[in-house]
Amino acid sequence: MDAQKIKTTIFNVILLVIAFITVVPFLWMLVSSFAPNSEIVKIGGSFFPTPSTFDNYRNIQENFGFMRMFLNSLFVSLTVTALTIYSSALIGFVFAKFRFRGRGLLFGMVLSSLMLPWAVTIIPRYEMMVTFGWLDSYQALIVPSMVSGFGIFMFRQSISQISDEMLEAARVDGASDFFIFHRIILPMSRNTISSLAIFQFLWSWEDFLWPFLMINDESKQLISVGLRLFNGQYGTDYGGLFAATSVSIIPVIIVYLIFQKQFISGIASGSGK
Repeated sequence: MDAQKIKTTIFNVILLVIAFITVVPFLWMLVSSFAPNSEIVKIGGSFFPTPSTFDNYRNIQENFGFMRMFLNSLFVSLTVTALTIYSSALIGFVFAKFRFRGRGLLFGMVLSSLMLPWAVTIIPRYEMMVTFGWLDSYQALIVPSMVSGFGIFMFRQSISQISDEMLEAARVDGASDFFIFHRIILPMSRNTISSLAIFQFLWSWEDFLWPFLMINDESKQLISVGLRLFNGQYGTDYGGLFAATSVSIIPVIIVYLIFQKQFISGIASGSGK
């Protein structure tokens, strides 16, 4: 066996070990979601509890209104993701293809927003929501997140690679900037759209602190906050928690599967450049 094959084998073994370490906790959680609490916390039992019941999945809906929180999170996350992609693409297009006074300063302000710790903005954002009267509303969760400095930067870099001659040819043919953005820029930015969709949906879906501060009405609460309900004063409902968590990761997996092809293509083309 030559040196290259040995290196490849070692590399594959390392990847398998990392994959095993990553997957086993999720597999344990999934199996445990079908087991009673007594089996999960049993000392001296098998590593994987013996699955024997669907009660955990029934209880999370009957006792905690899980589906309502799930749909609330799905609505907010999808809305935020769609608005963030559109606003980031539009602003990125302006920064990439239009020349105007102060463009560099404005883009520098966008980049500086990426350097601020998110915790620094919590108090000003909270005071703004109180002033607007948006507490206990979806506006408080959606509007502050609909513009992303990270997304603007991604689209600005991506759109800068599109040929100016192509856009000028479209303008000569009578195309407006609105038409160019929707019919040329967006279709040619599929990889960037896919990447930002994955990141933004994940960030919105797992956000805990901001929904915790904004929403007190249980009928509007999100699943990221609702999972804490399984931790009671006198104990934790591990079976219910594992069942709820197992269901809650499904949308994230689906979003990644939908956009993974373009996401991987974008990484490959970026590394090639």
